[in-house]
Amino acid sequence: MSLRQGFEAVDRGDRGVGVRDRVLVLPSVICSRAVADRIADRVPGAVSAPHDHGCGQIGADKAQTHRTFLGVGANPNVAGTVVVGLGCESIQSDDVAADLTGLGVPVRETAIQDAGGTDATVEAGVDAVEELRDRPTDDGGASTTATLSDLTVGVVSGDLAESTRETADPLVGAVVDELVDAGARVVAAGSERVAAHPEETARRAVDDGAAAAVRDLAERHRGRPARAARVGRDAREHEFEAVTRAWGDRPTRAVLDYGERATHDEGLAVVDAPSRFAEAATGLVAAGTQVVVHVTGDGVATGHPVAPVVKVSGDRATLDAVGDDIDVDATAADPEDLLARLRAIAGGEGVRAEEHGLVSSAITRVGPSM
Repeated sequence: MSLRQGFEAVDRGDRGVGVRDRVLVLPSVICSRAVADRIADRVPGAVSAPHDHGCGQIGADKAQTHRTFLGVGANPNVAGTVVVGLGCESIQSDDVAADLTGLGVPVRETAIQDAGGTDATVEAGVDAVEELRDRPTDDGGASTTATLSDLTVGVVSGDLAESTRETADPLVGAVVDELVDAGARVVAAGSERVAAHPEETARRAVDDGAAAAVRDLAERHRGRPARAARVGRDAREHEFEAVTRAWGDRPTRAVLDYGERATHDEGLAVVDAPSRFAEAATGLVAAGTQVVVHVTGDGVATGHPVAPVVKVSGDRATLDAVGDDIDVDATAADPEDLLARLRAIAGGEGVRAEEHGLVSSAITRVGPSM
């Protein structure tokens, strides 16, 4: 399949092209997540991105959550964002809304303590979502033709089981190489692998600056338990090449902080995100990925509210047990099959998680709340 074969997408200007056209309802604090869910449930085409943060956060942890809000809210799949706050949180909803506006995102904002309570906030939020959804296309969001090389594709391998290392990861890695060679951006999550093999990862960096960034990432995690404990343990027990097969063989061009948007022109970047799916997917979406590829030997079925998630498994028992939740059977697919599936999904075809209505969203932590 030619990677230059076109599909219909949405032009988001400087934010790139979107492969979905969703209005995001973004709670700025855990206290408003239920209200955000109620708002999104009321309007077709709206999604919410729940999380457990925004209250009592300080320092680097607060900065990371705020950065992630901006990355998710500015993802190219988002037509506009309604920020929903409580009113007394450490990350204020009006600050998030102002920063998103500065990024060129159509934004509305409401807060429970300002709107007059829960029900009033829900009604205000529904009105705001409908207003953003019904904006004319000449005000942004016009249809355009895109190719896979125009995309930023996210990759996370959620385990290091034998079926993942030997079957599913190599399939995804071959596709990553083809995407990179065609000029696409790929962002990979899984900082446990870098922490286990810092020098090997640094040697694969494209230059000294990228190598230094790899070593900095590894140093941040030195002596700390991995968020995905099993992956961290398994990554130490296997060679570097065996645990990074889903990343392909191309050099690492950039290392991203969690929540940071990818700005490298093309090629592979690594984001400082754990391999735990919900946290990894949110970090990848915040980096600007329009589609996420998730390798799962365990059969994790959930997707993400903002980006379609392509589930790939090479585990025979998982495929037999929950095959209806898996998009690509790695035991029977080749790279052309996966590329064709990616193109179809980018063109609007649903993934299994979308069809089943299964989504999850979480933000990783770097410190305690006060």
